[in-house]
This record gives sequence, structure tokens and C-alpha cells, in this order.
Amino acid sequence: MRVANKNTLRVSDIMTCAMARLLKDEEKVFHGVSSHLPMVAMMLARSMHAPNLVHLNISGGVNPQTVKDAYYSSAGADLWNGAEAVFSLEEVFDLSMRGKLDVAFLSGVQFDINGNVNASVIGDYNKPKVRLPGGAGSAVLIPTAKKAIIWRTKHDKRTFVEKVDFVTTRGNLWKIVTPLCIFKFEEGKLLLESIHPTSSLNEVIENTGFEVNYNEIKYTPEPSEEELRMLKRIDPYDFRSKEFL
Repeated sequence: MRVANKNTLRVSDIMTCAMARLLKDEEKVFHGVSSHLPMVAMMLARSMHAPNLVHLNISGGVNPQTVKDAYYSSAGADLWNGAEAVFSLEEVFDLSMRGKLDVAFLSGVQFDINGNVNASVIGDYNKPKVRLPGGAGSAVLIPTAKKAIIWRTKHDKRTFVEKVDFVTTRGNLWKIVTPLCIFKFEEGKLLLESIHPTSSLNEVIENTGFEVNYNEIKYTPEPSEEELRMLKRIDPYDFRSKEFL
């Protein structure tokens, strides 16, 4: 079993670097609101191995420059700073529907082994315990983007369930990145792809509401020194950790 130094490795850094490594040069990649982790991951990818990646966002500023303002937002005016062009949200949807959006970073509240995503209600739809925001962009982008990457900063049995309470959207998932691991969607099922060095197979199993299947035990690579130095430069206020507060 691999033993990591949990005092030096941070889950926010592991997740950000893992998501950045999933992106390729020249891909067109979108993130929406409340998306600090994927936003920083996209900037990291552009700074490291994918200089021609096209950064699209809900604000509309294409390829914003690195932002060091304390008001840094994943959906605010900061993403217009130094932008190369303007590309509205409506155009992002159109791009995806035409099969031209390479990657969409999205999230949800419940997920099951069949790749169903719930962002609508907890409990019975007509008498829900909690009514959620709904599909919004996810209902359009998950089925139509070439690759849908889900990220979620909680990994527990209430999030990864045997069967979602409501299917907001389904299928076409590529990866799910959590604080414990990365799942991949293969042949209609979620499979464990890698375990983060701060976690273990037992921890993943204990916090997942469906059977955890895998082909082999692999660990997510730790962030490199170069990646960590770059993260300090492009995200000096550590907004990538904001969702864990």
C-alpha cells in the first residue's frame, strides 16, 4: 500500500493537477459558475503543456490572463481581463450541440454507477426533501460535449449512491474527479481509475454507495514541484481550495 505524507499533500492541489493533466493542447474547454477548481486547472494546463487550449467560461471572456485580484471569480468580470475574444454562453451551447466543444467541466449532487447525474431534487420529485437548482447547462452539455468531466469536492455515500433520486442527465461522462479518487465511465459503468495518494481503496469503498469496480489499483500522480510553483503564480490567493471551506 502506498503511504503519502498527508501533511504536505493537499487534496485541492491533487485534484487541480489531475484535472489539468486531462486537458490537451488546442482543446476547447468550458467551465461554468462556482468552478474555481476547473478554472485554475485550465489555467495550469495552458501554462504547462497546453498553451493553445481555448478557455471558455460563463462570463464570455476567451483565454483570460492570469488573475491575481482578490475578487477573483469563476463567473465574474475578472475573466474579461486580457481576454482574446468574447464568446457568450449561448454560443457555448451552440458549439456543444454542433459537436465542437471538446471538454465541459460540470458538477452535480448525486451520481450512480450507471453515470446518471442528479442536480434537481433529493427525495421524491413531487415532495422533495431538498429542491436543487436543476440541470441548467449540465442537461445540455453532458450529453453533447465530446468529454464531460465531473468534479465534486465531497465523496460520501449521499453523493455516490446506488440509484440517484432523479435523473437530471445521463451518459457521456468521461471522468469524475473527487477528493478521494478518479472514476472513469466505461461501457456504461463507473470504474475506479486511480486513487489519490492521500486516500486508500478502503476509504473509497467505505464512502461509495455502489460497488466499486476496477481493472487494476493505480494511484493518481502527486503534483510535481513545477506544477506547485506554477499554481502559486497563477492562483496566489489559493482559490482552488475555496470549495473545501
